Amino acid sequence: MRPAALDWSVENCTIARAMEILGERWTLVVLREVFNGVRRFDDMRVRTGIPRQVLTNRLSMLVERGVLRREPYREPGSRPRQEYRLTEMGLDLWPVLVAVLGWGDRYLADPEGSPLSVAHRDCGAEVRVALRCADGHDVAEPRDVLPRPGPGARRRA
Repeated sequence: MRPAALDWSVENCTIARAMEILGERWTLVVLREVFNGVRRFDDMRVRTGIPRQVLTNRLSMLVERGVLRREPYREPGSRPRQEYRLTEMGLDLWPVLVAVLGWGDRYLADPEGSPLSVAHRDCGAEVRVALRCADGHDVAEPRDVLPRPGPGARRRA
């Protein structure tokens, strides 16, 4: 049986467009650092081991694409520099990073467990990503979801 998805074009796929920004390994590492409050180039480079030019390229791309913004700062006696802050677009990636963290914790953590935990600031409970439909029903299994053409779908020629 032929999958119905083959009837639809993927030219304007938003997953593909998102992966143009997020798909390179170091990009999510940079975002992890900024979400953890590490906003300065040298701190990121030392903490992650990302090569200088790769980090420069990733930060520039994330700024150009609107995920991060540069904010000037100046240490006493030093030249002005830039640090990196999340934009609204960048902050909206938080559930993506929490989902990747949860997947990594489940399948890739050391025997002692994850080196990072995220907690709700108000109550201290662990934060997890959950899927819920627009009517408020929890979606527990991938097979409970039906992919279907959205409003921007285009039939294949």
